[in-house]
Amino acid sequence: MMLKINVPQIYGFFFIIVLFSCNGETRVDVSHIDVDIQIERFDRALDSLHADNVLAKNREWLHRYGYFYADYMQYMLEAGNPLDSAHIVPALTQVIATDDFRALKASVYETYPDLAAQEEGLTDAFKHLTYYFPTLTIPRFIAFFSGFAVQTPVGEDYVGIGLDMFLGADSKFYPALRESIPYYLSRRFTPENIVPRTVESYIREELYPQNDLDVTLLQHMVYQGKILYVMDRVMPDVADTLKIGYTREQWEWAERYESDIWAWFLQENLLYEADYNRIQKYLGEAPFTPELGENNESAPKLGVFIGWKMVQKYMDRHPETTLADLLRIEEAQTVLDGARYRGD
Repeated sequence: MMLKINVPQIYGFFFIIVLFSCNGETRVDVSHIDVDIQIERFDRALDSLHADNVLAKNREWLHRYGYFYADYMQYMLEAGNPLDSAHIVPALTQVIATDDFRALKASVYETYPDLAAQEEGLTDAFKHLTYYFPTLTIPRFIAFFSGFAVQTPVGEDYVGIGLDMFLGADSKFYPALRESIPYYLSRRFTPENIVPRTVESYIREELYPQNDLDVTLLQHMVYQGKILYVMDRVMPDVADTLKIGYTREQWEWAERYESDIWAWFLQENLLYEADYNRIQKYLGEAPFTPELGENNESAPKLGVFIGWKMVQKYMDRHPETTLADLLRIEEAQTVLDGARYRGD
């Protein structure tokens, strides 16, 4: 299986592609579940690389890191196939010789002397996931840095954590990349975002990938709402703002105007609209929603926000429904009708 990255990757340490990711009241006892997440530090392994051992390290990492290393070289660095040593050796030698590589490596190591907090958070989340979905396979978790290529890639048997995409909102690197990574995105590139973004990527890619037949705004809203509701249940102590990626002000705005947002969707006949050019503004990342609010104060991703509220309402009204049952509901209309959602 290929690495699940939905946009092309660009080789080079200062070209960038950005991938993107209400507390549930229901709590379950997961203390008996045998899950202990350890994050492998491939970023630390890179520290052992120098000009005269590139060939040996390439062979070692192919064996040790398997699918991850193949994906890392081909799709994150775009340095080539690691089986082609004649090409890989000079490519890696060139990368490690740059000042950019050394500066980024130093920043990653300074920010993350260990990943104990992230391992604890992932352990708790995957205990919950295992509770609700006992047959799931827990992947390897591998930390790395790739020159801002990708944040949380999902591959054949692993979930990657691009530490250079979590250096903190005030990292010296992000302003230099502002044309490619605006502040409304980089403000979320913080250590506290590692767990929710990693869990979100796993849920989206492995547990519950979106159906390609989802084309209407309502279908997108219900899918996104299901993802966030699963996050509610498996990360009960993570703030709502972290799950959806809002500032506190954006969250308060969306909560205050929830009924008005719903009325707008109905007034504009948006629920069953399938023109993605028209509906993407309610689903994608942005600093605000242009048509709503004043002085650019509105929250973005309002379709996602309302979809989340809709799914919560559905589950409140159908407490017998398990998480697995929820994900098996194929028709978005079933959720809307069952929720009796009216914008509150």
